[in-house]
Amino acid sequence: MILRRAISNGRVLRCLAAASPAIGATTVGAVAIPGAAHADDNDFAPAATATIHPGVMVESPVGQCTANFVFGDGDTLYLGQAAHCTGTGTASETDGCKSKSLPLGTKIKIQGASQPGELVYNSWLTMHDKGESDANTCAYNDFALVKIDSADNDKVNPTVPVFGGPTGVREAGLPAGTPVYSYQNSSLRQGLGLLSPKEGLNLGDSGGGWTHEVATITPGVPGDSGSGFMDPDGKAFGILSTLNLEPAPGTNGVGDIGRELSYANDNGMDGVDLEKGAPFHAPLPLPSLATSSPQAASDSDSDTSASAPDRGMAISPRESQPQVNPAGQGGDGARRAKPSVIGGL
Repeated sequence: MILRRAISNGRVLRCLAAASPAIGATTVGAVAIPGAAHADDNDFAPAATATIHPGVMVESPVGQCTANFVFGDGDTLYLGQAAHCTGTGTASETDGCKSKSLPLGTKIKIQGASQPGELVYNSWLTMHDKGESDANTCAYNDFALVKIDSADNDKVNPTVPVFGGPTGVREAGLPAGTPVYSYQNSSLRQGLGLLSPKEGLNLGDSGGGWTHEVATITPGVPGDSGSGFMDPDGKAFGILSTLNLEPAPGTNGVGDIGRELSYANDNGMDGVDLEKGAPFHAPLPLPSLATSSPQAASDSDSDTSASAPDRGMAISPRESQPQVNPAGQGGDGARRAKPSVIGGL
């Protein structure tokens, strides 16, 4: 992760790939979806037994992230992830239009799959190739698509574990104070599924609508990068990208998935759409929040804070401070965020 100064008065920690957990060798089973056994499309595997779904771990040669949603174009199925999950740039490369990434065609290990997926779209590479110049687009467009091997199509279900959905893509902005829901799966949690479902609030939109600042009771950590976010109607609205350190520590920057998907379709991925899941259920009691003991919560917090530097936390030269760990995992091209909208919380 990269610690960097935001455009105005905040600091952001890029929620980057965690150290590779060898997910190809250790596959976690399906997570049951309350209230429904299938997604709307009966061609998908039953949600109760599907091993490829939103929230599975995806691993590139530079580290592990979390898949957000399932996408399709009528012929091919894809998993969404963050563009920076395959980033290879240095701490000083903070512009997504200039930051480096592994190339298209890179093989991506998918938790629950028998075959690796293939990186077929990366917004950073696309913006660089087309010479994108819009500042907000360069700063917040952080989206990639991984093609699922056809041999694994019968293992796929688009339903988000625990919550259900998504029910579609949100097309409007998200008002401040709106409840948000996410399922995150960092390897740093050591497989503790109770810590994966998250509820929180949107604290405001910025970047011309390209980004949302959200707060959940426990924020996303390295390895959660790319996780999807839904609104109270189950509409997908965002993808986890950054961890803000100030002025509101522990909040996350979430890229707008509607804008990111439209950009992808306008630039080579014509006809790709979100695959809808089973009916959405919100709010739900979350065992990770309701039944965890104070000691367990304390231990979880301690594990996260202790593990983050080991995953490549580095301080941007613009902070005029020494690096904490210069030998970080890849994907460190942090991009600008504007957490000033959440000051005071």
